[in-house]
Amino acid sequence: MKALVFHGPGKRSWEDKPQPAIEKPTDAVVRITHTTICGTDLHILKGDVPAVTEGRTLGHEGVGVVEEVGDGVSNIRVGDKVLISCVTSCGRCDYCKRGIYAHCRDGGWILGHLIDGTQAEYVRIPHADNSLYTLPSGMDPAAAVMLSDILPTGHEIGTLNGEVKLGDTVAIVGAGPIGLAAVMTSRFYSPARIIMIDPDENRLAMARMLGATDTIARDPIETIKELTNGEGVDVAMEAVGIPETFDICQSIIRAGGNIANIGVHGKSVEFRLQDLWIKNITVRTGLVSTNTIPVLMKVVESGDVKPKELVTHQLRLDEIEKAYDIFGQAAKEKAIKMLLTAE
Repeated sequence: MKALVFHGPGKRSWEDKPQPAIEKPTDAVVRITHTTICGTDLHILKGDVPAVTEGRTLGHEGVGVVEEVGDGVSNIRVGDKVLISCVTSCGRCDYCKRGIYAHCRDGGWILGHLIDGTQAEYVRIPHADNSLYTLPSGMDPAAAVMLSDILPTGHEIGTLNGEVKLGDTVAIVGAGPIGLAAVMTSRFYSPARIIMIDPDENRLAMARMLGATDTIARDPIETIKELTNGEGVDVAMEAVGIPETFDICQSIIRAGGNIANIGVHGKSVEFRLQDLWIKNITVRTGLVSTNTIPVLMKVVESGDVKPKELVTHQLRLDEIEKAYDIFGQAAKEKAIKMLLTAE
């Protein structure tokens, strides 16, 4: 089979690899029909995730058809069209029983990280019963792919960690796919304002289409002060993963507010505790657990949320290197989410 393989920082190739096979009774092998590229994949290629070793197949999002299942799999059958969660869950360990699948003792984020991932023609999925979700009949696979990672991440690590509630003023720093997913899921809780901060006017236009009430391209700290009469925002979400954007969140949060860090950080930030301690600020970080996939799937199925709108480019799976080149120049190419199809 063919797969997109990591060969060290800045090096990747679409090449032949052995087709995966069942290794444990709880495994399934899935033929990929749709996948995508995540900002985390770009972080890996920059060398920000040293646990990813040379030879690893990248990718942790996807939709496909089950080709084979182990003897211990009972909920998933050969031929099922399934959504692949970006987080693998055994369903039995202490963390899984608490709903913190991100820290499953025999899983967590391993696809495209510690084991071969979904940017390939086939992928092995451990703990298939708990890590695959059968697609509802008629669900658009282009929308379903967004349920693998970005929609639950925006929801769980942004909206829920930020404790967005009725009447809040929410600011999201970074209008990439995750930031835009946070716009979509923040609307579930009826905040009064959703302010998107990003220098890219194309992405700000997308944010407005998805429900942002205000957008800011320049001087975000001063502009937020003007918009909020000097008070700041109730919830600030960091959705980029660099020190500068985390610093904006620290500067715009009001007393009693919540900072939710969603971005993947490759280096240290300055944590201004000397300013925040007196303001009763809550700061939360996290790796998505995807435990909200079932409810999000229902919302997408109902049509209330249309994550397919995030797709700006569609290419064949065997064009994935071209897709990486486009996604790596997202501002120039006006790219938000790449859809790669094998059908």
